[in-house]
Amino acid sequence: MLISPDRGRLVFEKLERDLRKLASEQRAESVHNFRTTTRRLQTLLLELLPEHDRNQKKLLKQLDEIRKRAGKVRDLDVQLAALRSLKIPQEPRRKTQLMQRLLELRAKHEKKLRKLLTDGTMREIRRRLKRAGNDLDFKHSRDPLAVARQLLAQAPPANQLSDDVLHRYRILVKRARYAAEFAPKSAESTRLIAQLKRLQDAIGNWHDWLTLTNTAAGQLGDVHQSPLVAALHNVTGGKFRHAAAALEASPKAEEQKTPQAAAPPARRRKEAKSPPRSSQTEAAA
Repeated sequence: MLISPDRGRLVFEKLERDLRKLASEQRAESVHNFRTTTRRLQTLLLELLPEHDRNQKKLLKQLDEIRKRAGKVRDLDVQLAALRSLKIPQEPRRKTQLMQRLLELRAKHEKKLRKLLTDGTMREIRRRLKRAGNDLDFKHSRDPLAVARQLLAQAPPANQLSDDVLHRYRILVKRARYAAEFAPKSAESTRLIAQLKRLQDAIGNWHDWLTLTNTAAGQLGDVHQSPLVAALHNVTGGKFRHAAAALEASPKAEEQKTPQAAAPPARRRKEAKSPPRSSQTEAAA
């Protein structure tokens, strides 16, 4: 099954629009849309189309620099959204302080992002996008659904989950979904994409709360020093169990299932543990 040409070309058009919006405003929606569309383009060029010319390589390098900077902003946007949704009576003053600190950090990273979005850089990226879109050759593309399944096959066993293992699943599921979305519409592709989206949402939600919990612990102390951090830790634990249940119900986990995989382990990570190193640049998309 080859790539759907319409879906392949659409990602170039959407990225140009998202880039233009990002340059004019760095709102949460603009940042998120740019990052997800950039990830889709990377999946198309790196996973599905086997050969890359100099223009494509340069384009990906420029986009990756902006995407990583936008990721800093996105991390703070999801933390702010999670913190705003937290309705607890504990330490209202510290919650306000944490909110203010997150807003300050966002403003700092937003300023750095704006510095990358110069008129010259935007013109060059748009030119490279147009050229890359015109040069696409889908005749020798890889099968998107086969690529998606190959990516999922790289995931570690679903039993004995830890934060690190779940984080690896988060990245692979995201890449697999983006690959599958380039397949022509069919019952098979629709079913797989829906399964991956549910799994991505569940694991991404856990990761958002984990990131917020670690930030709060860095600002306020561990669970023994701050009731707010303890509450966040409990919420994150619930999100972990929900993500683990979603993963266990996934088709890949069904194939791997062993008697040990009946339930996720008790909270095995250290309290207020820092996220996996790679998560600093891999936000929810």
